Amino acid sequence: MNFTSFILRQSYQKIADLGDRLGEIEKLIDWSQFVPIISELYSDNLVNGGRPHTDEILLIKILVLQQWHGLSDYEIEKQANDRVSFQNFLGFPDTIPDRSTVWRFRERLIKHNKEEAIWTELQRQIDLLGFQIKRGVIQDASFITSDPGHARADKPRGEAAKTRRSKDGTWVKKGNKSYFGFKLHTIVDKESQIIRRFDTSTASLHDSQIDLSKSGETVYRDRGYFGVRTEASIDKTMKKASRNKPLSIKDKRRNKAISRVRCLVERPYAVIKRVFHAGHILVSTIARVNIKNIFSCFSYNLYRLSSLCYS
Repeated sequence: MNFTSFILRQSYQKIADLGDRLGEIEKLIDWSQFVPIISELYSDNLVNGGRPHTDEILLIKILVLQQWHGLSDYEIEKQANDRVSFQNFLGFPDTIPDRSTVWRFRERLIKHNKEEAIWTELQRQIDLLGFQIKRGVIQDASFITSDPGHARADKPRGEAAKTRRSKDGTWVKKGNKSYFGFKLHTIVDKESQIIRRFDTSTASLHDSQIDLSKSGETVYRDRGYFGVRTEASIDKTMKKASRNKPLSIKDKRRNKAISRVRCLVERPYAVIKRVFHAGHILVSTIARVNIKNIFSCFSYNLYRLSSLCYS
């Protein structure tokens, strides 16, 4: 430990005494288990040699830190160099990755399809902590909005489009309000409210078109999923009235009972949007939205674990 590191650690101790949630979540999981997943993205570990890449743990931590605070690539580089609580979370590295390194790392994860491996490892560690699914799951979806830009609606948005506006986002109207962008679909453990599975779609895809439940589970869902079969063994979907067929008193009571459980799924979205400020994104493709969503869900699970483990 050099003198500078010693001074930083001493400064951080004052922050830790006041309470630092980042310091708490850093200890909740074994970050080293992500190293084999990420190291495969780089060729300098082979006999060919090459310029050493940035430490794998530092890279994945900085994406968690970025989503936790809703920061751009520029801001995460700036804040990580400035804030001692950030540096403690990152392990007081000698060098903070610059914005280009952060951007390239996300692009590598997308190119090599590493999102699922990272998510699976996180879920494995959550199970080891004793938070396996026991009493059912809750599925829901929420809008992740994006900037549509000011070009005409018929202007191309695909891969050939020379524009910085969202290429994959779509419009949808809910009630009297229109939304542009994407959706985050989640399955949440009823007991712990930890996100166990997620998916990303465009905003116009109906919630019911994505089923994240599995056989053997009990799934709770709102009226938007009514009439669509699920993989779950027990379907607790709220019923919806139709023309000339109002709900019976029994159905209304059933809906009310399901609603008391289903409302727990709002916790993750509240944290992701209000605490992490990740409800609106500036990336342009669904693949980039998905990598943002995985680290929003990753960060939320750490946030929730800190409440469960330290309460």
